[in-house]
Amino acid sequence: MPILYAPGGSSGIGAVVKQAQYIQEVHGLHSVCVWFSLLLLLNGLEPVSVMAAREEVTVYEDEIRSHYGRLEKMTDLVAMWEVSLSDGIHKIEFEHGTTSGKRVVYVDGKEIIRKDWMFKLVGKETFPVGASQTKATINIDAVSGFAYEYTLDINGKSLKKYMENRSKTTNTWVLHLDGEDCRVVLEKDTMDVWCNGRNMETAGEFVDDGTETHFSIGNHDCCIKAVSSGKRREGIIHTLIVDDREIPESTE
Repeated sequence: MPILYAPGGSSGIGAVVKQAQYIQEVHGLHSVCVWFSLLLLLNGLEPVSVMAAREEVTVYEDEIRSHYGRLEKMTDLVAMWEVSLSDGIHKIEFEHGTTSGKRVVYVDGKEIIRKDWMFKLVGKETFPVGASQTKATINIDAVSGFAYEYTLDINGKSLKKYMENRSKTTNTWVLHLDGEDCRVVLEKDTMDVWCNGRNMETAGEFVDDGTETHFSIGNHDCCIKAVSSGKRREGIIHTLIVDDREIPESTE
């Protein structure tokens, strides 16, 4: 990316526009057209062949700003995680500017934290994730020199430890109904049932061999049966039945 000189000490996108105005004042419109076309080609943008008025020079400012913005984001994106919660799988992205200390956190593509200038390059950022406002923390640690390590904690545990524990306290099923995928999650400690991010209304009842938790997905009757495995280590086995059809459990 070329560094442009601009009168008055400006830099960045403002420098591009000021440089164009400066060249036009000194050398005329034709010179600024040639200079600007060359700049666009160097930055991967395709200039128009004819520019007849000064206003047309500034048409490209938004394009260049967008181009610079994409490059900046690609440079500063340092970590990305996927976190499976009861209401869905959430994508967490983290940008860290190692010169300015900038920190930006995105959850499912939405910016939730932005700090454009931080004197301290190491530290942590804490924020909620998902419908249940699960606590997430990004840790920034220096490794050596200018190298940094980024780790994610969920509810005070490392992501790996949290997911291992979660596999013991939840059951997940993925099925296809009415033309769309449905992700059903049972939280065994509360018996809450989630489907595609929505906490379902349920009705429980005792039966001869255990319990049944009933709910509906659209026009489909669903039931989670809980029966004893008869083995101490396995404990209770939960099975999802939709329209009298048993659904195999999914592993995440």
